[in-house]
Amino acid sequence: MGSSLQFDAKLLEYVTKHTPVEPELFRRLREETEALGPISEMQISWIQGNLMQLLARLIGATRYLEIGVFTGYSTLAMATALPDDGRITALDIDENWTAMGKRYWREAGVDGKIDLILGDACTALEKMVNKAALPPFDMAFIDADKPNMPRYFDYALRLVRPGGLVIVDNVLWSGAVIDPAAGDENTAAIRAFNEAVMKDQRVYLSMIPVGDGLLLACKK
Repeated sequence: MGSSLQFDAKLLEYVTKHTPVEPELFRRLREETEALGPISEMQISWIQGNLMQLLARLIGATRYLEIGVFTGYSTLAMATALPDDGRITALDIDENWTAMGKRYWREAGVDGKIDLILGDACTALEKMVNKAALPPFDMAFIDADKPNMPRYFDYALRLVRPGGLVIVDNVLWSGAVIDPAAGDENTAAIRAFNEAVMKDQRVYLSMIPVGDGLLLACKK
């Protein structure tokens, strides 16, 4: 019965009404991001942010790695969920988008938890892997360019502790992954990643239809 459930606007509205209310600060950041136009689709929803907060609390996360920040909504969500001694390492390539997030992080009083690294993510991740004294992360979130998803996932697994969680966004790509007519680079990269990760013996996996599709991977 449940496997045939179809989400329409009314059912999504019901889920939204039965999700804790989006904080006012989050709403303002979301609306400012939406004003950017079509690119705002890169922003996660409050339903997804709320789920990620819950997952972080369930595993007792204090160290969180984010690959792909955009305007900082997911970073804000996680920074408010982590305990006072929590730390976030956030990687992005765009100074202008992340500057928007910085304003809201400061207003929320969580900017002191966040270390933002601008530049090529793979370069930064390689440096972290080679830094022997770096404590492992409890949780990682991947929401960046799609062709590099396998590399980001591999780095995340190397940096997350056993029992830690890696979340990958956009694995359903607005349904394009099952559309035979969709052959663009991003769709092809996501399909290839989804197929490959199913064979990865390093993790326990679950794909869930939240937002644009989330892959949850628990490191063995």
